Amino acid sequence: MNPKFCNLTPARPDFDPRWRRVLRHPLANMVGAAMAMFLPLALTFALMEALLPKDMGVAWPNLVAALVCALGYWIYVNRVERREVTELGGSGAPGEWARGAGLGVLLGLLTLAPLWSLGFYRIEGSGDSSSLIKQIPEMLLVSVIEELLIRGVMFRIAEQAWGSRRALVFSTVLFVAAHLPGEISLLGVLVTAAASLAFTAAYQLSRRLWLPMGMHFAWNYLFSAVFSVPVSGHEAKGWLHGSMSGPEWLSGGAYGVEASAIALLVWVVAAAILLRRAYSRGEFMPHLRRAT
Repeated sequence: MNPKFCNLTPARPDFDPRWRRVLRHPLANMVGAAMAMFLPLALTFALMEALLPKDMGVAWPNLVAALVCALGYWIYVNRVERREVTELGGSGAPGEWARGAGLGVLLGLLTLAPLWSLGFYRIEGSGDSSSLIKQIPEMLLVSVIEELLIRGVMFRIAEQAWGSRRALVFSTVLFVAAHLPGEISLLGVLVTAAASLAFTAAYQLSRRLWLPMGMHFAWNYLFSAVFSVPVSGHEAKGWLHGSMSGPEWLSGGAYGVEASAIALLVWVVAAAILLRRAYSRGEFMPHLRRAT
């Protein structure tokens, strides 16, 4: 077994209280870790809404919420799972995040370039460049929450219990389900699933969350803050005033480029390359059957 996996397994003393034994079940562990993230997150938003003046906007609450969410995850893993939180280790984090962001930008441009060259995406002007700054906190919060929850909690715990293949399916289904509310087409479901597989493979390659966080942030930021293309059905008002036209299977319709056939091709290729690399490096854990 890859020695990296050993660091992800919590130590077990000779005697544990009942609540800790309950949390050894993977589903209970997932619920506990998710609550450790979202309860402080909800409390943070409630306190900031009550205490901060309205003219402060959303920047500080989103940044603080992202930090609180990550801190809740760190405390849970450190105190309940009782291990070093290597997936959020600070050494090398900026470089890993930057590489992920670069990959996310590349995938976004590979998706948008054909749509622009075929005339389906048009730039009609530019607006206030302040939107490039204003959207950073929101996009950071989204990438932190979703990667902590889907990769850090759901995939990681499922992988330890059921092996990498089952965990890939499980986490992908959850990621798609989180994006189902709204006008999502079958293509949108497939693109979301392929993106989830790529993000998870990026986590497997490094066994850290910075790489998929960077990918996730850059993809959302590029389309929403720069090119004004809807992301996951959310209206975008970015720096460049862009518009998308053409058949829905190419433009993505109201859901945005994430329901485009070109995005599907880009993400499927990216996921295949990353998953193959993770497999070749021995980053796929087998399903370990429990002794009876």
